[in-house]
Amino acid sequence: MNLLRILILTLPWFVSGSALATEPVGWPSYGGGNGAIHHSPLSDVRADNVSKLEVAWVHHTGDVADGKPETPDRTAYEVTPILADGLLFFCSPFNRVFAVDPESGQERWVYDPEIDRTVAYLNQAVCRGVATWLDDRASATAPCRRRIFTGTNDARLIALDAATGAPCDDFGERGEVDLTRGVGEAAPGEYQVTSPPAIIGDRVIVGAAIGDNRRVDAPSGVLRAFDARTGELVWAWNPLPADHERLRAPLPPGTDYPLGTANVWAPMVVDARRDLLFAPTGNASPDYYGGRRKGSDHFASSVVALRGSTGEVVWHFQTVHHDLWDYDVSSQPTLIDLRRDGEVVPALVQATKMGHVFILHRETGIPLFPVEERPVPQDGVPGETLSATQPFPVKPPPLVPSSVSEDDAWGLTFWDKGRCRSRIRALRNDGIFTPPSLRGSLVVPGAIGGSNWGGVAFDPDRNILIANVTHMPFVATLFPAEEYERRSAAEPDDEIRPQRGTPYGLHREKLVSGLGIPCVKPPWGTLVAVSLETGEILWKVPHGSLRDILPVPIPWNVGTPTLGGSLITASGLVFIGAAMDNYIRAYDITTGKELWKGRLEAAGIATPMTYRVRPGGKQYIVIAAGGHSRGGMPLGDTLVAFTLPD
Repeated sequence: MNLLRILILTLPWFVSGSALATEPVGWPSYGGGNGAIHHSPLSDVRADNVSKLEVAWVHHTGDVADGKPETPDRTAYEVTPILADGLLFFCSPFNRVFAVDPESGQERWVYDPEIDRTVAYLNQAVCRGVATWLDDRASATAPCRRRIFTGTNDARLIALDAATGAPCDDFGERGEVDLTRGVGEAAPGEYQVTSPPAIIGDRVIVGAAIGDNRRVDAPSGVLRAFDARTGELVWAWNPLPADHERLRAPLPPGTDYPLGTANVWAPMVVDARRDLLFAPTGNASPDYYGGRRKGSDHFASSVVALRGSTGEVVWHFQTVHHDLWDYDVSSQPTLIDLRRDGEVVPALVQATKMGHVFILHRETGIPLFPVEERPVPQDGVPGETLSATQPFPVKPPPLVPSSVSEDDAWGLTFWDKGRCRSRIRALRNDGIFTPPSLRGSLVVPGAIGGSNWGGVAFDPDRNILIANVTHMPFVATLFPAEEYERRSAAEPDDEIRPQRGTPYGLHREKLVSGLGIPCVKPPWGTLVAVSLETGEILWKVPHGSLRDILPVPIPWNVGTPTLGGSLITASGLVFIGAAMDNYIRAYDITTGKELWKGRLEAAGIATPMTYRVRPGGKQYIVIAAGGHSRGGMPLGDTLVAFTLPD
């Protein structure tokens, strides 16, 4: 055997197969199609050539709104595309669906559901992604053999022909299902679908985002499965126990499902082989007063495993008992194969806003790392009944601080810092799970703290979990309900909510200085690597600069608040936007060292994806760059693809 033949036969033992492969690699669903681990076997882009990445193409949706009178809504471009049948599919904040060529960015078709752009949607106008389903009963040339499913801000579920973008007439009413049926009376913009539907078998499953803190009888948070061919309702799951008083209470005419329940607004994930759907649930309504919802709230602020074919609950794990802090489970669960003691265990990773990471057995929900029930602060407002304990994972440790003291006060100037210190001193501040109060309570982590809808990424080869987390305390102040109109009129720019049906209104705000800067020292945004062999943190690095926030473009890498997620490739690179500056970055997964950053037209408040579309083709890294109006960032409408030069 000659030397060349020996080298060819032995190379695969020394080099990952993914590094040698030239076959197509796709991204078939929101989290990547492999348990939502946000990992790709592609390795064309490596540490030694990532600095050569350049823009391959840019696509503009044209859908941007900044809250001006002619378009009162505001947009957030948070989408992650999917790849199917050689096309990229994605949606704009106003729910237009695009199919583009993945190597050129050229549009193949566009579908516009024509949502009402004069409505101020309560969760902003946003669409994080679409889903696809292949009808294996249909002939290869049949219309709608492959379907693209999308939910809309005005509560429709729509099925489109992936080849043409035409509505599938055999689905629902001319391609649509009205999701407002049975959920109670919803004000315009109060009931939205913001995350992609989940697909399991021939079921398409959809939840909804519901406007927070308006009323106890908010629209139902029911989760529903529809037949992917016909649009017929197959099952509906109410996120309340079967004997709950809200299921027995009379409902308004035309309502089928209990009101004010938990909901499922974040992306879901499926284990098709086990016929399991994993749904992250929000907290029951309203967020900051629970005197009308006795007990632990059961399925609220939980990850729930449902039988995909029937909607039957298999298990659930509650991350917060009787949630009063808007700690809904906002990130997509991640399904991994965990290597422990020489065995492979099917596991689920659930990151939370508290900075807690729960690692559970996928089939039972039993924690694989210890979880302790620990006493938490008590003495809520009159009428409130608090949970005496809350669940705390022993490992991994919290990824963000769980408390803030006067000594942690921070500011750009002596006066700024002093004002922050005085503000912290004036608030009720007993650490994590300090209940809301009439005095004003410090909420640490805040409602956008820890991990949010971007979720986490997992490297199955290195057994490393990557999370981007935010450290941004909030202040929650309750006030007598009869003061709502006066306070709302006096402070129209503040977040003041009525919480109708309770004795209290809510004033919620970020803990910031007079300059609008967080009152705690940076980093406010961090990229964290966790070993899932030991449960220990491997490294932390600040993520994001003030380059595009300050009046003068100073690239001060303090770590900004983040929204969005990360992508891991087999070559050991972590790609992420998510910060408040206009960059996508690449980090070394073993060290946290920044290796590259690419300039964007706006902040990449989204999760990147990657693919190779044809044998011998290039690897592309794609991210949406649209900024975020609530973060005070400039807005954009671009989808950007990077690749290596020829």
